[in-house]
Amino acid sequence: MPGLTLPRSGQLNLAAILASQHPTIDLHLAQFNSLATAELNQRREAHTTELKRLNGRAQNIEKETNQCKVKEIELIEVLEHEREETKEVESAVAALRPHVAVQREASAALDADIEQYRARVAILRNERELERKTLDAQRAHVPEELRIFERALGCVIEGVGPDQLLIRYVLKDAQGSRSTHEASFVLDVSSPSYKVVTSTPLLPTLRTLLDQLNETLDIYTFIKHMREAYVKLFS
Repeated sequence: MPGLTLPRSGQLNLAAILASQHPTIDLHLAQFNSLATAELNQRREAHTTELKRLNGRAQNIEKETNQCKVKEIELIEVLEHEREETKEVESAVAALRPHVAVQREASAALDADIEQYRARVAILRNERELERKTLDAQRAHVPEELRIFERALGCVIEGVGPDQLLIRYVLKDAQGSRSTHEASFVLDVSSPSYKVVTSTPLLPTLRTLLDQLNETLDIYTFIKHMREAYVKLFS
């Protein structure tokens, strides 16, 4: 048996053994058996320990292998799910392509309309600017022309609201008299048919004068006739 060594008790005297009446050789078999048994037990235990270690390792490997298989199955399911989602996305994209093309055409048409609108707005702005400059130039002459108009008609004209004019008169009682009377009316010019909103004092002939105004559309003459009617009322 490899590794098993018998103890040596001294030199073997082969001549003395052969000269004896009953020659025998003590091979120390009992001691050898004891050592052999111990060696076998030790090797058996080492083998058992190694088998346990290998079994444990095999179980760990099998467990890891099973876990890898489970992960592989899960990964396959994930890949399959992603493949289905990819197909759905591709199908949706394919279905949307015609709509996208239509939207692009509509967007291009809208861009063209916007450019036309911007060009039109630019033109209108230029026209508005020219109109503003023209009105500013005309407005510069309005106060002077208005004063001349007021002196000719013997009244004061003021704006009191959108499309409404207040015409006021200061009337002398008689020639040489210092007493005066005030009269006024508000004329609404917001529509083609003129209206007198208020008259102070109220004139009995107001309806007739207003009808004449809407027939002739001559505001200048209407203001003169209103003055004459107030003068006649106070006289």
